[in-house]
Amino acid sequence: MNRIQQAFQKKGKGLLNIYFTAGYPRLHDTVPLIQAVAAAGADLIEIGMPFSDPLADGPVIQASSTVALRNGMNLRVLFDQLQGIRELVPDTPILLMGYLNPVMQFGVENFCRKAAAAGVDGVILPDLPLDDYVQEYQEIFRRHSLRPVFLVTPQTAPARIRRIDELTDSFLYLVSGPGTTGGQNTQAEGVQEAYFQRIEDMQLRNPRLIGFGISDKASFRQACRYAEGAIIGSALIRALEDTEDAPAAAQQFVRSVLA
Repeated sequence: MNRIQQAFQKKGKGLLNIYFTAGYPRLHDTVPLIQAVAAAGADLIEIGMPFSDPLADGPVIQASSTVALRNGMNLRVLFDQLQGIRELVPDTPILLMGYLNPVMQFGVENFCRKAAAAGVDGVILPDLPLDDYVQEYQEIFRRHSLRPVFLVTPQTAPARIRRIDELTDSFLYLVSGPGTTGGQNTQAEGVQEAYFQRIEDMQLRNPRLIGFGISDKASFRQACRYAEGAIIGSALIRALEDTEDAPAAAQQFVRSVLA
């Protein structure tokens, strides 16, 4: 059983996945932020790999990526920073979230090898086509014990959802509605509830986390009504803006969500 599965088995419901961008607000904040959000009670940690042309990220995370890139963050620096992280945070699952282009430039095999050596548990690449993953990368991911996480939207066909469910043993990332990260969810509650209920009725084998538009204690609790937990990113990035002590601000934010 991998660390991601262990986290869901241990808690069952109400899991909080916290996202932040590597190298933001300062280049060397990555590891202190991992320690801070883990100590504050985050159940999973999702580290954004900054990229200049993101597809799913809203303006807040885009801006943080721009700052991180200017700070000098890249995959080589990130993997250097993550060396020894499991001595500091032994049990909390760590995932990398980003886009396919930098991973391909780095080399998929090299990326997976470095991620596994650093103690990373899973990878989220929203623009990785499912067929390409199966045909070209699945064996590499398996070789390095990295769990892929795929996104499910209200428009995802049931057959594709079941295929996604078969291809991973981590969790399904349920996008709450149309738009990008950090935006206000414009779907009517009834439409959203029907979408989540449709997924529930499929009796999939993997647990689910809801992301996009989750920003505080109230929206986190609402999301947990329909899934095992939720993902918060943009709201934390906002909390880190203009702060002199990013780890302290992150701890305070996580505790406010879980209070």
